[in-house]
Amino acid sequence: MKAFLDHVGIAISDLEAALTFYREALGLEIEVSEEVASQRVRAHFLEAGAAKLELLESTASDSAIARYIAKRGPGLHHIALRVDDIDAALQHLAARGVKLVDERPRPGAEGALVAFIHPSSAHGVLVELKQPAPWRAQLAVTRHALGDFELIALNDGVFRLDGGAMFGVVPKVLWEKKTPADDRNRIQLAMRPLVIRGNRTMIVDAGVGDKEAVRGDAKFLEQFAIDRTWNLDRALAAAGLTVEDIDIVLATHLHFDHAGGFTERDPSGRVRPRFPRAQYVVRRGEWDDATHPTERNRASYFADNYVPLADAGVLQLVDDDQTIMPGVTVRRTGGHTMHHQLVWIESGGKSAAFVADLIPTVAHLALPWIMGYDLYPLETLSAKKRLLPEVVERRTLVFFEHDPVVTAGYIVEQGGRLRVEPAL
Repeated sequence: MKAFLDHVGIAISDLEAALTFYREALGLEIEVSEEVASQRVRAHFLEAGAAKLELLESTASDSAIARYIAKRGPGLHHIALRVDDIDAALQHLAARGVKLVDERPRPGAEGALVAFIHPSSAHGVLVELKQPAPWRAQLAVTRHALGDFELIALNDGVFRLDGGAMFGVVPKVLWEKKTPADDRNRIQLAMRPLVIRGNRTMIVDAGVGDKEAVRGDAKFLEQFAIDRTWNLDRALAAAGLTVEDIDIVLATHLHFDHAGGFTERDPSGRVRPRFPRAQYVVRRGEWDDATHPTERNRASYFADNYVPLADAGVLQLVDDDQTIMPGVTVRRTGGHTMHHQLVWIESGGKSAAFVADLIPTVAHLALPWIMGYDLYPLETLSAKKRLLPEVVERRTLVFFEHDPVVTAGYIVEQGGRLRVEPAL
């Protein structure tokens, strides 16, 4: 058994007072907040190097944290050690006479499995064992109600891109605290298309697809560390859908990790539209750029992903910001590509936004954290300045297409800084 420090848990009674110290004195910021209903606690995670601080705020007067504070006051509550196999770890400890609070693991924050060691066996310290959620659990299909719509976040697996390119001018010493890189400096990213179900069924983007895997393009799969253990077909099935259920396919832009799943390779090797009943909607300027790539952008555009749509007569080109179906509109953001667009959804007085590569992960929330891949970074900056105040004020549900952990959440402002409350 080998354990590593994951985080330090601190019980707090006043979040704002605690942040006066952690933010203003130590320069630490809340990255993610999550309510763990089973434990009646709200956990706020602050990045602090290789490990995190977890501020634990009670949500009920009879919760374990509330009782702890009533007895001892705010302060150090526990340390958490990360293990690969929590069941094996508990058996290992029990065999050595270690007293356990939990003989079996239970759900914890961030989708992890957790179990506690009694302080009497750990020299007075409450120790939490934590087995992080595997990426398959983090990428599970999630459903969200929004007025008359059902929004279903799917996934098309994970891949890796260079961390420096993903964060542009932001130094590695800063971004690696939020998303660690592998030995080739690549960070893990998700691919999360969004299904919008109303009177019609729309899918926004479709991941990387499987044409390269079918063709046996090992170099492509290895270069981007593309893992096809989970893919869009499995995700659709988990959501109770098939490709035949899709009426509209909407592109935010035509890069391979967004449009690769628009087409498929049949047994004869011919590339055809993947969604047989759907019309595909693409912004005209993006189509023109994708079909006339330059030396600067051609590595991201693969003609097999979209040219067959025109050949099959299922392509619709739109010129301006407009309604695609009632309650669903597109807004040009530019930045990442000249004609990159986000999708805005409204129903029942509520709103949601699929922001694609404008804010690809939660780590890109800060205004200057802009990808080196963006062809027009100042446009990205301007678009973020326009969007962020709106989604905060309207409490808009924001979907993060590439974040490996947070599928969607609400962006809130606290002390002049923005953070994300994940939507569970």
